[in-house]
Amino acid sequence: MTGKKLIGKIHLWLGLSSGLIVFIISVTGCILAFEQEIKNATQSYRFVQPPVGGKLLPPSILKAKAEAALPGKTANGVLYEETGRSATVGFYNADPEYYYVVYLNPYSGDVLKVWDEDEDFFHFILHGHYYLWLPEKIGQPVAASGTLVFLFLLISGLMLWWPKNKSAAKQRFSIKWNAAWRRKNYDLHNVLGFYVLAVGLVFAVTGLVWGFQWFSKAVYRATGGTGSVEYVIPPSDTTATPIVASVATGVDRIWLKLRRENPTQQGINLSFPKLPGESIYSYVNYRPGTYYKVDYHYFDQRTLKELPVDSPYSGNHDNVTIANTLRRMNYDIHVGAIWGLPGKILAFCASLICASLPVTGMLVWWGRRNKKKPVSRQVRVRSMA
Repeated sequence: MTGKKLIGKIHLWLGLSSGLIVFIISVTGCILAFEQEIKNATQSYRFVQPPVGGKLLPPSILKAKAEAALPGKTANGVLYEETGRSATVGFYNADPEYYYVVYLNPYSGDVLKVWDEDEDFFHFILHGHYYLWLPEKIGQPVAASGTLVFLFLLISGLMLWWPKNKSAAKQRFSIKWNAAWRRKNYDLHNVLGFYVLAVGLVFAVTGLVWGFQWFSKAVYRATGGTGSVEYVIPPSDTTATPIVASVATGVDRIWLKLRRENPTQQGINLSFPKLPGESIYSYVNYRPGTYYKVDYHYFDQRTLKELPVDSPYSGNHDNVTIANTLRRMNYDIHVGAIWGLPGKILAFCASLICASLPVTGMLVWWGRRNKKKPVSRQVRVRSMA
């Protein structure tokens, strides 16, 4: 057996074994490509009309308003988005598990909507994309393993696609639409697989950064990263004397500080520490709809002093290393948002093609397995006698 035939066998059986996983991840990714655009078009509570001369309410007021809408639950953080958008206060917990978001008018404090994760269609799709709708501890490694297999399939597919000579190369770039169904299906798998290869590799690599810790560290080190690759929130000094009356008051002061120091910001997120040793986490966003152009800051909840952190998610976006910049860009690259609407359109189309590859690949196998054998000359002569 030649090397190419061996690669073909491995490509076939890995493709058949991982096909359903790749299909689910690709279809759900396709649906998620325009999640924000669809929500913006259908959910009016995400927008507000800023009053003339109106002032934004501080985090402590929005926190109190949101907690009144969800009695018995304590807010985790508040997000102020760009002008014209409602503010959101998040509530999430591991045990018992829940996730709520309260949308408020940041000028009046009026509650516009209480969002529940369990009632949201896109969160259902997201769980399929991340966990295949299985329990997280089972679904996450299965989805990650399927993505790793998909990465190998893309590379081995290119090796199988590679033409032997120039005359064969012409057939590898176009679909023969007037051929029999088996040939058309083969071309759909072969040709579309080649055209989606580059984007598929980006999907796989950026997805595996979340899927496996060893892969995440390897990519980080390969791009020049040093220190911890994990998301780290530094602790507050529990022995320090508080300079503010409450944590909420401290969050208000930090919010005012960040607004004053960053007049061109397009969004500020702040956490409300629940434990004595937690620090106040914050980020300042400069490009709505993305997460890479962000300044991350952490503050002691008692002294309000900024705390240093050695991780990709620390400091101003224009002062970080290439490795940290790429790590911050990982999500925006994965969904195409870093290139704006054209990038999302590309991600949508590429996800659709990726979803088709397991289907056309299975049909290639099925067609070859059930291919009718040619009738021999002897049999034809006998039938004519």
